[in-house]
Amino acid sequence: MLIRRPLWQARMTAAALLACIFMIFGLMVPAHAEVTAPPKAAAAALVRPNDMNSGALLFPSREPGYFVEAPRLGTDVSIDVSGPIARVKVTQRFENPSAGWVEGTYVFPLPDDSAVDSLRMQIGDRFIEGQIKPREEARQIYEQAKQDGKKTALLEQQRPNIFTNQVANIGPKETVVVQIEYQQSVHQSGGEFSLRFPMVVAPRYNPAPIVQTVDFNGNAGFAVPRDPVENRDKIEAPVLDPRENARINPVSLTVDLKAGFPLGEVKAPFHDVTITQDGEQNRKIALKADSVPADRDFELTWKAVAGQTPSAGLFKEVRDGKTYLLAFVTPPSAPDTAAKPAAREVVFVIDNSGSMSGPSIEQARQSLALAISRLGGNDRFNVIRFDDTMTDFFKGLVPATGDNREKAIAYVRGLTADGGTEMLPALKAALRDQGPKAPDALRQVVFLTDGAIGNEAQLFDEISRNRGDARVFTVGIGSAPNSHFMSKAAEFGRGTFTHIGSEQQVAERMGELFNKLENPVMTDMAASFEGSTALEITPNPMPDLYAGEPVTLTAEMAGDNPTGKLQIIGKSGNQPWRVEMDIANAASGKGISKLRARRKIDDIEASAYQANTPEATDREIEKVAMAHHLVSRMTSLVAVDVTPSRPAGEPLASTKLPLNLPEGWDFEKVMGGAERQVTPDTNADTGPDQAAIVNPAEPEMAELAAVQMMAPAPTPAAASILAKTAAGVTLPQTATPADRRIMMGLLMLGFVAMASACMAFWRRSIKDVLQAEGKRRGY
Repeated sequence: MLIRRPLWQARMTAAALLACIFMIFGLMVPAHAEVTAPPKAAAAALVRPNDMNSGALLFPSREPGYFVEAPRLGTDVSIDVSGPIARVKVTQRFENPSAGWVEGTYVFPLPDDSAVDSLRMQIGDRFIEGQIKPREEARQIYEQAKQDGKKTALLEQQRPNIFTNQVANIGPKETVVVQIEYQQSVHQSGGEFSLRFPMVVAPRYNPAPIVQTVDFNGNAGFAVPRDPVENRDKIEAPVLDPRENARINPVSLTVDLKAGFPLGEVKAPFHDVTITQDGEQNRKIALKADSVPADRDFELTWKAVAGQTPSAGLFKEVRDGKTYLLAFVTPPSAPDTAAKPAAREVVFVIDNSGSMSGPSIEQARQSLALAISRLGGNDRFNVIRFDDTMTDFFKGLVPATGDNREKAIAYVRGLTADGGTEMLPALKAALRDQGPKAPDALRQVVFLTDGAIGNEAQLFDEISRNRGDARVFTVGIGSAPNSHFMSKAAEFGRGTFTHIGSEQQVAERMGELFNKLENPVMTDMAASFEGSTALEITPNPMPDLYAGEPVTLTAEMAGDNPTGKLQIIGKSGNQPWRVEMDIANAASGKGISKLRARRKIDDIEASAYQANTPEATDREIEKVAMAHHLVSRMTSLVAVDVTPSRPAGEPLASTKLPLNLPEGWDFEKVMGGAERQVTPDTNADTGPDQAAIVNPAEPEMAELAAVQMMAPAPTPAAASILAKTAAGVTLPQTATPADRRIMMGLLMLGFVAMASACMAFWRRSIKDVLQAEGKRRGY
């Protein structure tokens, strides 16, 4: 019996060891296969980050480690200019490169005075017209159509110059075309006419919500957060790092220019174009390249042949039994007098935040140094700079002596760009903290900034409430300034807006601004009708005018054939000035009614900052927008295909399309540190919440980012990485299924421990057998 028992134990031990080995290999092989072998269905439909050979936005799928590539975008722009009005057609092609069903959201800019009135969705050879609806109703229609698997598009306004276009249920390898149209007015200043087509929404600095403490009869209160940034999640989009990714979102553009007068110089200062002459009054303009990346605004300027610049114009459009007028008049230059120019009190405010890094801060420094050098001996001035902190250099206005000017210029030339864009404290200091205005002096506040902020409403309210006798002038710096903020701030401040897009424009554009600052040529402006009655005239009140600035107004009149004269009066120096235009002689114009409605909505929005009944304001905006088929803050355009296209049960992945960083911006300064932007959430019906911007140059770093993006619950390793991310450490935006590999490693460690236990048991059993055999034989 002694012999048979140890042999039985040995056999059992060997069988157990063999079972352990088979179990280990049996578990390891499926785990390994799960990581290395893609599912059959995913092989054609999904991609892995390391498979990408160009920059792209990927969002999660149902299969861990596999992603769907975001839709790609191409844009065609066609601009028709007829006298003072431009009609613009923007065609956006959403291409789905994946084999899954997707929804794409594109955040894009338009001119702040654009009257958007048309949306068409093309599917194959079919065109579907968009309908104007109240904003919430349009959103509900879109969401229901998306859920039902129908192709649908939704155009919403997030700011007067920021829009979003959402397109749902784009099929595998399919392209959906969405076309929008809008009206805008041509800008005129100093004998030069211009229009801008913005191409990219620059990343905005969005201040944190304000926490207000509410007290109850001296007792402890509670904190109520108030967000100064409306729809902050709607105005953000993923931004590709230009250092590591090719430019995306190509744009092709043409302009058909019919000026209405003999043309002189025509140029596009920021893009290479070809210009073809079509008679003395017409030009055709096209980009030299087939397309350009959407990373800076397109600007076109034109002038009349010397001596042919029109000094007045009156246009009309009849619609629905009403007549809409658009008028512009250029007043005479400032009168030649021997009177001593009025002393000026100028507060210069310069933005040196991170978004101003690169060429922008250099343009701002040059512009401000030039402005300071132009001050006269009778003037007073101060310089305020801001990022997420603020410095009031002289702590109040000081005489513009040579010594003070030199100190200020040296200070300005030493400024560097970094940090956040906390503009409100600097604006408050400029308007409130500079002391009383001297008698007969002109108080002027000059802002030099790119306006890359999301809390515009706070700043408009500050200007409206605390401007006093000051005039606010804005100077937009860089390739993609926030023109909505810049132009409206100047309008509220009764000043003007000047844009400087390159260092070559500094001297010319600042020279124009100096002439305006030094020569307010027309004050006490007013418009009225003789022999007829206008229902409304805008702007009201009319602003002061400066050298080279035309009077531009719109009016709405009852009837389709009004008579009488439009009168504009004012003061040029101390002399009265007056001009009259016969309504019967007005030229025909298209789109004036929509431009008029857009201006009316702007006026309502402007008064909303001080209104006590926001609901009434919203209703008024909705009423005007619905009547004129316009997109506004309260209305949207929605188009729905009646035929479902996405099969039931097929998942739909959603994402925001990535944007380029504006040309000349420093990615590290803008996207890191205080102005670091968080990639907005994207989602798939059956996947995680995070999307990845893939940089194919760093596949070896994919493991780290995978812990952040793929783990459903943070492991200790993931928690460590996430903590570093929260602290501001930038992680590569790529991904692999690292959590699965970590779990596989833990399982293998368990298997090794189990195998070690089996081996120890086997050794002890063999030892027992040998000892028993030895005793039996007498060893």
